[in-house]
Amino acid sequence: MEKKFSNLHSGEEACLYTIQNGGLTAKITNLGATLVQLWVPDASGTVQDVVLGYDDAQAYVDNDGFLGGTLGRNANRIAGSRFPLDGKICVLTPNEGENNLHSGPHPYNVRLWTLANLEQDSVTLTLESPDGDQGFPGTAHIRVTYHLDGEGGLHICYEGRSDRETVFNMTNHSYFNLNGHANGSALGHRLTIDADYYLEADPYSIPTGRKLPVKGTPMDFTEEKTLGLDIGADFTPLTDCCGYDQCYVIRDSGLRHAAWAVGPETGIRMEVLTTLPGMHLYTANYLAPKTACKDDAHYQARDAVCFETEDFPDAPNHPDFPDTTLLPDAPYSSTTIYRFDIAPM
Repeated sequence: MEKKFSNLHSGEEACLYTIQNGGLTAKITNLGATLVQLWVPDASGTVQDVVLGYDDAQAYVDNDGFLGGTLGRNANRIAGSRFPLDGKICVLTPNEGENNLHSGPHPYNVRLWTLANLEQDSVTLTLESPDGDQGFPGTAHIRVTYHLDGEGGLHICYEGRSDRETVFNMTNHSYFNLNGHANGSALGHRLTIDADYYLEADPYSIPTGRKLPVKGTPMDFTEEKTLGLDIGADFTPLTDCCGYDQCYVIRDSGLRHAAWAVGPETGIRMEVLTTLPGMHLYTANYLAPKTACKDDAHYQARDAVCFETEDFPDAPNHPDFPDTTLLPDAPYSSTTIYRFDIAPM
């Protein structure tokens, strides 16, 4: 189903698309190919909206935080806002100190995408990013499909191609609270992450290139623990970022399990699966919306947790990281699945 979402200050109209299958309902806007609502049944059979967001499109433009948005051409950070490619240095616009975050000003999550297909259980949106856009070479054609599989899974499938060599790293930046989006702190959520290592980063969240073991540290989620258990530990990665804001190196390759999360008040369990090598765990450490949120909620820091599946941050500057180069004859594709059920008692 398609309906008007709201007008932007520019006068442009943003639309809202509703897809349904099984017990899940998702609402996506063409502004930023953004996930606005995701309704999931809880242990009592009541449906809960488990993603944070806003009731109108302009609020997604007026607030930072990237709530629910599709991010690229390069998600996460690039050190010094520059990287080598094809014998040249590509220069981007700094937007986090000297560094580039989520590709810089006018990111994909505040652009109007084009509807390519809408069905009962899926929606596909497209975006053309011209040569030189944000400093990236090549005209990129991007497709994002949200699909509900009828078995509790929300699939997010990314496709991309470029007419010149470029870099590509796409993610979704939904903020999850499995107790319900307006239910306050997410620190009681129970998490498991299928990762033995995380990427060491400097105080500006730029990877040093080293992969550090999680064992014996507050970063260890290889066995289920409460998200808030160690978040206040005197441990440099946590104190530098005011909480979790690190990329985990997910075991194995291909489409595989990456994480579990459980909302203790609703019993909703979410599994994260991805084809990508990393998953950025972010505990909404700086969340502080300036405008009204959905249902008059008042979101604060740590009221949600993000599971940003991704290629490694700053990969173009690290030859030993998985390569994010996109060639004209080798289109990009990746898949992430958020699958929901009820946690075993």
